[in-house]
Amino acid sequence: MDFFHNIYLGFSVLAQPMNFLFCFIGVVLGTLIGVLPGLGPAATIALLLPLTFKLSPVTSIIMIAGIYYGAKYGGSTTSILLNIPGEADSVATCLDGYQMARKGRAGPALGIAAFGSFIAGTISTLGLMLVAPPLARFALKFGPPEIFALMMVSLTLVTYLAQGSQIKALAMASLGVFLGTIGEDHFTGVSRFVYGSSLLGGLGIVPVIMGLFGVTEVVVNLEAGLKREIFQKRVSNLLPTKKDWRDSIGAIIRGSFIGFFVGLLPGGGGIASTFASYSIEKRVSKNPEEFGKGAIAGVAGPEAANNATSTANFIPLMTLGIPTNSIMAIILAALLIGGLQPGPLLIQKNPQFFWGVIASMYVGNVMLVILNLPLIGVWVRFLSTPYSYLFPLILFFCLFGAYTLDNNPFDMWIAIFFGFVGFIMRKFAYEPAPLVMGFVLSGLIEGSFIRSLLGSQGGFLIFFTRPISLTLMILALFLLLYPLLQRKALFRGRFGDD
Repeated sequence: MDFFHNIYLGFSVLAQPMNFLFCFIGVVLGTLIGVLPGLGPAATIALLLPLTFKLSPVTSIIMIAGIYYGAKYGGSTTSILLNIPGEADSVATCLDGYQMARKGRAGPALGIAAFGSFIAGTISTLGLMLVAPPLARFALKFGPPEIFALMMVSLTLVTYLAQGSQIKALAMASLGVFLGTIGEDHFTGVSRFVYGSSLLGGLGIVPVIMGLFGVTEVVVNLEAGLKREIFQKRVSNLLPTKKDWRDSIGAIIRGSFIGFFVGLLPGGGGIASTFASYSIEKRVSKNPEEFGKGAIAGVAGPEAANNATSTANFIPLMTLGIPTNSIMAIILAALLIGGLQPGPLLIQKNPQFFWGVIASMYVGNVMLVILNLPLIGVWVRFLSTPYSYLFPLILFFCLFGAYTLDNNPFDMWIAIFFGFVGFIMRKFAYEPAPLVMGFVLSGLIEGSFIRSLLGSQGGFLIFFTRPISLTLMILALFLLLYPLLQRKALFRGRFGDD
């Protein structure tokens, strides 16, 4: 009975005109951002963070969530028509989607991507409703030691699942935690690493994220130069045939569950789930030789996995306070700005917020299907927009957004500084996600660590004498040491007999 009451509560929240309007704005803007290569959902959400100051928390998160999963839809358009992923998670769609376009089947490819994303979004939203509340009830057993241990697992798991070097990822996470300590210590009032500058209040999350994602994207794209040549400018026959559905429905269902379970993991992003789905579909297919040459299952599976992952990412964020990727870290910042503390008590204290966001995901997925298929022609015309027209606007909004946080010109310099830091990081293959997650989680890590020590009169054994925290600390140590042990075993295997 509570289940249906909660669903009613969620839809009653969404039925408020302002919430419904911003759900619509979010999915349209997200689709547009996914269609336009060179910006991406992380930079867009960072740009819109100042807007959340003027909106209620539920309205702002409904809009931001719409941008996030809307970009997943939009990314398939550029992947299929240009062979350029509109956002990073759409890389796998390029493999067969573009080949379908070359064969004159861009319409069915776009259609199955939209329908597959809708089905996956519905399945994963249902999973969110079923999994999040019991997980939050379990997490109510967590005290400061358990929260600290959980944060350690989160950071080490992100570095363990990093796409590049794990040592570089660990260095970035550590740097992020350090940057979060700049400013006045909330426990002692001591100033740390300010050196007489304007940093007494610490580094703002908005200028840092604006720089790392918005300004960096501009610099990287200006250096690379985005050349867009649309392969098929007129798209027709968007509705998949019965044969297309027979070839795709299994891939959609499998991709939905793969994406959902990958999305639950810290560090579990769309890239991992899409390529996992693509590999499985190629393995189970009766005609694996067609993959890479225009197999519709190679579009349906990854697109379903991509959308399911984006919804599942909200479960650890809302129930445990763990952002699973850089975009979730930005959404965590938006929640904190709105005065909400993600974690076990979020659902209990703010049920209208939690269920309102879930209802918006249902309605948002319906909006995306209704909007995307008729507006394919509009998105194709947007693809012709030269980047030289876009980047001045992006740069302006980045700096304007950084300034409006506290009306402080110094924040614009912070955004510019971190923009070039992000550019250098890209050059040397350092990922920004661990840095952002370390920075956002820094306050929670430090606060839970100090409270734990206060409760144990300074004894560090408190982290190893409580069953849950002990288990989590062992897991964190294992994730930290396993890559080193793996390399050592590999080295012995190669040179042990010499």
